[in-house]
Amino acid sequence: MATASHSELTDLVATGFTPMQALQSATRDAACFSGQEKDWGTVQKGKLADLVLLNANPLENIGNTRQISAVFVNGKMLDRRTLDTMLDKIQTADQK
Repeated sequence: MATASHSELTDLVATGFTPMQALQSATRDAACFSGQEKDWGTVQKGKLADLVLLNANPLENIGNTRQISAVFVNGKMLDRRTLDTMLDKIQTADQK
C-alpha cells in the first residue's frame, strides 16, 4: 500500500491539518479509501504491519517523520545503519 511522502505530510499540515490528521490521512484514511482497512491502516492484532520507528514525535512537528531510527518491513527490522547502507548502494547504482 502506498503512503504519503514526507513532503506530502508537510504540505497537509501547511494547509491546516494537524500533524495527527495528516498521519491519519496517510495511513488509516488511505486504507479505508482503497477498501483495505481490514488489512492496513492501523496497528491492530491480525493486520499487516510495516512500521517506521522515529527519533522524535511527529505530533509535535510533522518534520520529525524524517528522523527515522528503524523500519520494520515484512517482519524484519532494518536499523539506521542498514537503511543508510541500502541508500548508499542505490545512490552508487544511480551514478553508474
